[in-house]
Amino acid sequence: MKNNLESVAFCCVSTGEFRFPNELAGQIAVNTVLKFLETNKNIKVIFNVFKYEDKIIYEKLLNDNNIF
Repeated sequence: MKNNLESVAFCCVSTGEFRFPNELAGQIAVNTVLKFLETNKNIKVIFNVFKYEDKIIYEKLLNDNNIF
């Protein structure tokens, strides 16, 4: 992997002030990361959330994909 990263963190981009739907943002983020991890298994991904609502969304999405 380029730059030899060991971890990367994602926040809930645009779900606050820009009002992008939280559930859709979570789905896009989790699906994209899962696809990326298929070929990049040696990196730790952290989903950084601000609201409790987002924590619940990400936990459900990760549980549904047997990740959490």
